[in-house]
Amino acid sequence: MADDGQRRVHEWMIEDREYARQEARRGRRHAFGHLDPHRTALVVVDMVPFFVTENEYCRGVVPNIGRIADTLRRAGGTVAWVLPGADGQPAVAVEFYGPRVAEMFRRSGGTGPLRDRLWHEFEIHDGDLLVEKTAASAFFPGRSPLPDLLAARGVDTVLITGTVTNVCCESSARDASTLGYRVIMVADANAAVRDRDHNATLHTIYRTFGDVRPTVDVVAMIGAA
Repeated sequence: MADDGQRRVHEWMIEDREYARQEARRGRRHAFGHLDPHRTALVVVDMVPFFVTENEYCRGVVPNIGRIADTLRRAGGTVAWVLPGADGQPAVAVEFYGPRVAEMFRRSGGTGPLRDRLWHEFEIHDGDLLVEKTAASAFFPGRSPLPDLLAARGVDTVLITGTVTNVCCESSARDASTLGYRVIMVADANAAVRDRDHNATLHTIYRTFGDVRPTVDVVAMIGAA
């Protein structure tokens, strides 16, 4: 793997009191103790040069995302790469960000074939899904084809990875949960700017919207199926 600068992985955590809360509610620490690889999709959010180049945490999660992707493919699952799509320049975005920053985010996914716009260290296979989204969430109705494509493959479980943890990844996890998916957020395969931002999202997802597991657990779950 090429050296693209310093890499870091977040010092992630779920507080003991949150583990205890869920254990008291359901009798176990983790919501989902198993998965069916054939009905599971790894969803990789926004791992494009615009985000990865300047963030050592983004570079740090590349190996874990790649490991899960390889493991899940071999087991018959789906890998879905989700990129930011350009959707005009809505007036509300200009009002919120200002015209310069709104345009910067609009163009953040790059141009050209989707495969060529992903971070260069990833291996994309012909059976993978490559889609754009025109909202923060990859699962918001009408803003990405991903939900329909996953439904066509019978997917009921999604592994959320990518960047930024507390924006597009969290938005995707919340909407996926609302749509009825079993959601697992991979704690050391998501990247934010700061540990506290990252961990705030993990707390929210674990408490209300899904499960939170590290890469080693997810790989073991795939292998045990």
